Amino acid sequence: MNIILDSTVACPECGHEEKERMPENACQFYYECKGCGILLKPKDGDCCIFCSYGDIPCPSIQQSKACCASHSS
Repeated sequence: MNIILDSTVACPECGHEEKERMPENACQFYYECKGCGILLKPKDGDCCIFCSYGDIPCPSIQQSKACCASHSS
């Protein structure tokens, strides 16, 4: 299965969109919009900002694995 690592994050406040590279082994819980500066956090039930605001979900979700927040290492 090919994992897509680039996701376009869309800010719900100002509509700014920015293509970002997703980490392969961790979730990104916070993201500062490059348009308006608001700090985005995942919506309830989502593991990261890419699952909440990106056009492509995080690598863990793409692989049908448990989200990063539930991994124990």
